[in-house]
Amino acid sequence: MTGTVEARLRELGIEIAAAPPPAANYVPFTVSGDVVFVSGQGTLVNGELQYVGKLGREFTLEDGYQAARLCAINVLAQLRAACEGDLDRVTRVLRLGGFVNSMPDFTAQPKVVNGASDLLVEVFGEIGRHARTAIGVPVLPDDIAVEVDGIFEIRG
Repeated sequence: MTGTVEARLRELGIEIAAAPPPAANYVPFTVSGDVVFVSGQGTLVNGELQYVGKLGREFTLEDGYQAARLCAINVLAQLRAACEGDLDRVTRVLRLGGFVNSMPDFTAQPKVVNGASDLLVEVFGEIGRHARTAIGVPVLPDDIAVEVDGIFEIRG
């Protein structure tokens, strides 16, 4: 379905691929009433992992920002599936969780996760502003650099 959000994505030059299947025994999203919970999304593009390694070793802050942005695009793919193809059903981005695979002396996790937060504000405008966590972790699945999950309010 083409709507306001899809038009904004086109303006930004963002293509959202089909939502990838889960990597283990979980569902990629759940819908409860008017809330969608999107499971953690990594740095996958066309089935290929990107940004494999740690912030502060293999990757810079800017690399991490781009990795988080990619995770947010994958979150949007799951959200689009949860909304039956219509991202205009989103009424509020409630919360993002960002996990950054980082060296012990890397302390810029919030700036990395801004890559995801900034994207959602660019796409949704004011309703894209959200609560958030940004946590440094010693490792993520497949050694990806960043993982992002989200909680969204939608219209029925």
